[in-house]
Amino acid sequence: MSTWLVRGRRGRRALTAAIVLLAVLGAGMLSAALHGSPPQPASNRAFGPSTDSARPGYPRTAVSAAPPSEPVHITIPRIGVDADVIPLGVADDGTLEVPPLQRAYLTGWYRAGPTPGEVGNAVIVGHVDSRETGPAVFYRLGALRPGDGITITRADGSIAQFTVEKATRYPKASFPADLVYGSNPKPGLRLITCGGRFDRRAGSYLD
Repeated sequence: MSTWLVRGRRGRRALTAAIVLLAVLGAGMLSAALHGSPPQPASNRAFGPSTDSARPGYPRTAVSAAPPSEPVHITIPRIGVDADVIPLGVADDGTLEVPPLQRAYLTGWYRAGPTPGEVGNAVIVGHVDSRETGPAVFYRLGALRPGDGITITRADGSIAQFTVEKATRYPKASFPADLVYGSNPKPGLRLITCGGRFDRRAGSYLD
């Protein structure tokens, strides 16, 4: 099975951010990629190539970075997301924390990385579903298309407005860690959730 990537530009006064990457990835993929501790954003190294292409001729614009401010809310109108964002770190087993399944309507921001609007790739994760609630906050993440909007409200009251540029799906064995956590000279966003077929034996999705 494969995975989804979405990139985009962002524009809103001083908070004009550049690249949005949405990866519909599996929970197992997160563990595989983040065994140990999630990599810190590297300096002065562009993120790696993706396995899919953005819409040909999609416009690129100059962007300006914002000062740090934690994300508190995310809105994605096309797929009906209107959710709070909580800070997440690394679990005891070295994997990236995720929001509790009992609160699968929440999303989580990887607090060791940039905040949305800063230079670099901000990472926000959310469940695709849960046994307790059924479809969860990022259930329709793979339905996003180039041009769709993503709005992040930050703790200082500012807004970071992103535009989807690309969505790609990957198998967990091919988690694009550099693309997700690698450095980016512009403000970027990476959204992650589960995808692909559910492996009942392992209790996780394949992508």
